[in-house]
Amino acid sequence: MKELLEFLAKSLVDHPDQVRVERCENEQAITLKLQVASADMGKVIGKHGRIAKAIRTVVSVAATAGKKKVFVDIVE
Repeated sequence: MKELLEFLAKSLVDHPDQVRVERCENEQAITLKLQVASADMGKVIGKHGRIAKAIRTVVSVAATAGKKKVFVDIVE
């Protein structure tokens, strides 16, 4: 999942070298924290959060084979 999120984010932004994905896991869920350059935040979030919602949907659908839920947080 981490690689998928990283690929999607790098495809969207102008500064792909500044994309960072951190994985935090507990017993029930996996949280992926996406960090991009501040200039690219708008491109990752999109108008009314549509791009962010699409990214979260793609990652959660790809994670359905696993037993844990996957959440995506976009941080600065």
